[in-house]
Amino acid sequence: MSVEIESEDVIRLILQFLKENQLQETALALELETTVKINTIENKESFIKEIREGEWDVVLRHVIDLKIPPRKLMDLYEQVVLELTEMRELGAARTLLRQTEPMFILKQRHPERYLRLEHALSRSMFDPKDNYPNGMTKEKRRNIIAQALANEVTVVEPARLITLLEDCIKWQQHQGLLPLDTKFDLFRGSDQVQKTEEDAFVNKEYSKIKFPGKNTYAECTIFSPNGQNLVTGSVDGFIEVWNYLTGKLRKDLKYQAEENLMSMDQSVICLSFSNDSELLASGSTDGKIAIWKLQTGLCTRRFSPAHSQGVTSLCFNKDASQILSCSYDHTVKIHNVKSGKLIKSFEGHTSFVNSVLYGSNDTIIISASSDGEVKTWDITTGSCLSTIKPQDNLAVQLLLPIPNNIDQFIGVHKSNQLSLLNQKGKLIKTIGYQKAKDFVTATVSHEGKLVYAVSEESIMYCFNIVTGNLTGQTTLCNSEIIGISSHPFSNVIASNDEAGHIYLLKSD
Repeated sequence: MSVEIESEDVIRLILQFLKENQLQETALALELETTVKINTIENKESFIKEIREGEWDVVLRHVIDLKIPPRKLMDLYEQVVLELTEMRELGAARTLLRQTEPMFILKQRHPERYLRLEHALSRSMFDPKDNYPNGMTKEKRRNIIAQALANEVTVVEPARLITLLEDCIKWQQHQGLLPLDTKFDLFRGSDQVQKTEEDAFVNKEYSKIKFPGKNTYAECTIFSPNGQNLVTGSVDGFIEVWNYLTGKLRKDLKYQAEENLMSMDQSVICLSFSNDSELLASGSTDGKIAIWKLQTGLCTRRFSPAHSQGVTSLCFNKDASQILSCSYDHTVKIHNVKSGKLIKSFEGHTSFVNSVLYGSNDTIIISASSDGEVKTWDITTGSCLSTIKPQDNLAVQLLLPIPNNIDQFIGVHKSNQLSLLNQKGKLIKTIGYQKAKDFVTATVSHEGKLVYAVSEESIMYCFNIVTGNLTGQTTLCNSEIIGISSHPFSNVIASNDEAGHIYLLKSD
């Protein structure tokens, strides 16, 4: 379900907020820029009473903020001029008659009425019979104007913008997009929401997603950097966005509610988010890359193909202007996201390139291959800066950045040992467990203190990165685990298996 909101209504909410908080100059600038009037009053009964009692200074202040048809404004200003004339406030009456827009319109459209007002001002005495003909009186005229203006305005509760924002937060909490136990400050922003938990061993399953059909399963999973979404790429080419707290498909996204899912022609085997969580990149087994806007599900760019074989790993640079990719075709490439043009290709690996990362503020690239090598590349020249074989000739299946430690990363090999490496291509140490079978995948915790590695027998081992000690272990399932990913601020992990399940785990 989607709701369309007129842009003018949004501006009126902002205008009301500005005026309630005495930010008159800002409100006036916004009105002039947009030509939108707030067109609301706090109390219609008081407004009618002010007109009937002739409190014109108050009434005129109100109508400045209201969008009232010129015909009714002319009637109002005409009445005010007459009453000022009756009270012999001739200077004020002349100013209103000759220097206001409604009276200028009156002069253009109804010159005879305008001349009657000029004539009333020039007389030494005010005669009601001349100015209120046919049995009309001042009181009757006020009542007519009050009713006419009351029909043009609406009443709105005070602090409506803040109320709507609070309702929005409650709805997001109800949908599981925001934590229920987190206090959100509207004026301090999302930092209050993105409260990072202390790293703790994750071992308790709290929800499970089951893909329909016998042969359908997720090839890859990823959490968005803002922590609101879990995205899966499936073997049948579909890309789906989930509420990771409930394990339900996000139907508040219009395209998913209408079953217009993001999709590729073949299996989606890698995903990557931009830092702002707005763009999602997907890579498939036919060498294609697609860039999506997550909120709309629209594809903004396709690279068809980017590689001659399957795309195994993707990574946006910091400003999401480039997409880095690697492939079974032994190459690493950088493409421009907007133009779609190839920027640079890096060649030197002799087997599948399985994982790539940007390093050193996007000035170098780090790649890992089934040839057992981890290479660092100069992004400008394309030259190889270093080559290391962390564990003899064992294939390097995955590179994992470590949060809060930009100089180091972890290499995952087809063994029961992980490699801690730095960006200069130096092996710092190995982390592992001799009793474990070979690791197939791994992920690093949100604070960068723990690393979770899953073995061939689907046991997840948790290690302390600094000490290398085993923190704990848990069996995930009876089927083969394909991938694993961790939440950016919470002790939450998603693992996907070949039987079509996604297991969602948290700490005790």
